[in-house]
Amino acid sequence: MAHPYVLLSAAVSLDGFLDDTGPERLLLSGPEDFDRVDEVRAGSDAILVGAGTLRTDNPRLLVNSARRRAARVAAGLPEYPLKVTVSASGDLDPAAQFWHTGGAKAVYTTDKGAERLRGLLPADVEVVALGPDVGWRAVLAHLGDVKGVRRLMVEGGGQVHTQLLRQGLADELQLAVAPLFVGETDAPRMFGPGAYPPGRMRLVETRPVGDVVLMRYVPTAPGTGGLPSAADRRWLELACELAAQCPPSRTAFSVGAVIVAADGTELARAHSREGGDPVVHAEEAALAKLGVGDPRLAGATVYSSLEPCARRASRPAPCARLIIEAGVRRVVTAWREPDTFVTSADGNAVLSAEGVDVVVLPEYEDRAKAPNTHLPAPPPRP
Repeated sequence: MAHPYVLLSAAVSLDGFLDDTGPERLLLSGPEDFDRVDEVRAGSDAILVGAGTLRTDNPRLLVNSARRRAARVAAGLPEYPLKVTVSASGDLDPAAQFWHTGGAKAVYTTDKGAERLRGLLPADVEVVALGPDVGWRAVLAHLGDVKGVRRLMVEGGGQVHTQLLRQGLADELQLAVAPLFVGETDAPRMFGPGAYPPGRMRLVETRPVGDVVLMRYVPTAPGTGGLPSAADRRWLELACELAAQCPPSRTAFSVGAVIVAADGTELARAHSREGGDPVVHAEEAALAKLGVGDPRLAGATVYSSLEPCARRASRPAPCARLIIEAGVRRVVTAWREPDTFVTSADGNAVLSAEGVDVVVLPEYEDRAKAPNTHLPAPPPRP
């Protein structure tokens, strides 16, 4: 399942509030930032808000610039991005501006919520029933696989932002920090309490936009178990980039690997044939950069562009075995090893048999294959 790139966007006060408790919406942004948001909307395939935001703010969620809408049309896109909301109950106002402006709309809900909404909303609104519950992974999977959404902008509210961040599903956080304080105990905050991914997010940009400051962050903490996170995709992308740095070979794959601690700290990175060693593998080289028995390895994730090898002729221990012996309990990879050099290789099965969680993200397979297109095609299986 190819989840869209999930971008959380919000304006907050210096003390972290989205609004005050007054009857009118508190405008935290200025004209320059509203224009920036319009540009981000125009570059998105879909814009999502929670049902609570629909009820309290009654937003239209439009691309306001005619020039940007024209550019979308010229690029073969709809004039407006798909507008999306999520409501487990189906308690939505059919008179809200959301339904009567812009282009296509969709609401994700439960089976019971769908029954409530049938005949209530305009006929052009798609109601997607996801069963007895509405899970964010199911919403994102449907948006990516069925609706073709590759970039999703999430504009609130705080509960939606909190849930997506806590579940490790946000690829990017864009905060416009306004130069004022709210200070009201009952005012809505950007994020609620709960268990968030550990460690520090990475700041990738900060710049003034009018009198607010835009800050962009990306997550770093790996997922847990067999569920992929947004940070997993980012680290696996880096592993694929490292594979492109390998000295070319006609007798071995070009592979990149990164080892990341549970808190998102990068522990080591490497690529095949690194340092002039013609037979060293990426995972092997990365593990060699850490001390034996490094306690961080027990909670770490190994990202490898190619499935760790189960058998090899060049060294006594294959990479799958090295990972197990190092105490690593989680591996994320993009590409299952073909039969080019070893028939029926299955390093993932070796890892899984020893209790290692293996996550395969096939949407990165083409990137992992790219540095290996010069290799002969594997023989056909009988």
